[in-house]
Amino acid sequence: MHVESFFEWLGQAVGAVIRFIVEALSGLSNLLGNAGGNFVEGLSRTLGMDTSLISIVALILGLMLLYWAIRAFMQASLIVGVIWMLVGLWVLSWIIH
Repeated sequence: MHVESFFEWLGQAVGAVIRFIVEALSGLSNLLGNAGGNFVEGLSRTLGMDTSLISIVALILGLMLLYWAIRAFMQASLIVGVIWMLVGLWVLSWIIH
């Protein structure tokens, strides 16, 4: 009898630890998901764009094009820099209202 109650207690203790770990990871996952969603909502509201995946990808692409324009200007390549800048601003003008 004594041995059965020990293993029952041990099983309950291990189960409680596993449940605590799963609930903690679930809470952390929900926290990160909500933070990411709030970030995208705030960014899109400030820029006046939609919150769709295509809009986010277009924003990243436009910012990358502007970055390439700055790099071209720093390498004293004026024509390439102007082209990258115009294409980047053109892409960003699609998504920002």
